[in-house]
Amino acid sequence: MLTLWSWGFLLLGIATALVIAVDVSRRPQPMSIMNVTWPITGLYMPLVGWWAYAKMGRAAPKGHAGHDHHAHADQHGHGHHHGDKPKWQSVFVSATHCGGGCTLGDVVTAPIATATGFALLGSAVLGHFALAFVGAYLFGVLFQYLPIRAMSDAGPAQALKDAIKADTLSLIAFQIGMYAWMLIALHGWMGELDAFTAPFWFMMQIAMLIGFATSYPANWILINRGIKHGM
Repeated sequence: MLTLWSWGFLLLGIATALVIAVDVSRRPQPMSIMNVTWPITGLYMPLVGWWAYAKMGRAAPKGHAGHDHHAHADQHGHGHHHGDKPKWQSVFVSATHCGGGCTLGDVVTAPIATATGFALLGSAVLGHFALAFVGAYLFGVLFQYLPIRAMSDAGPAQALKDAIKADTLSLIAFQIGMYAWMLIALHGWMGELDAFTAPFWFMMQIAMLIGFATSYPANWILINRGIKHGM
């Protein structure tokens, strides 16, 4: 039964991501990295991901001007929208940006951890979590670095420094939430972290949702302190 439910939600997530990706191709985002982030969000937010994209991130079609979807960059290169978008929505979109990098890193490293049996301190679980953190951190910083470089005059070193400042706290918060759920799932349903099974990825969908929730307050703090800007 768990496998059946797993496939159902995984396919729904894939379908949501594909629908968003098609729409994004017709309505490119002002910040190009969000063209990748929104479909990734659909993977771990089946159906809800489309609602969030349509309500908070959907841009005007190609060739049309959309005042509320125009973005500009500040001195750190973080784009933010004009208009009257509520702060909770601005923080939500910033959290999806963080979640996009984390999710991509987790998706890349999980099969590697399973295939190699990588262990840390004799624990395959710790090994899996360690690889996931490294992958999430690298992709997370990259997701921050690219728009900073594209939208500001910051040099490579300064852009990297700003990217690390903007992403570290939110990424750690995301991963903590994800790890907490995967430990619950490991001892409650799965027995092992096998990235070549559907239940693993279904549990990861839930884990990423929880990670998104735990990263939301971190993004709020970063935005309030001016380290990161709402999107």
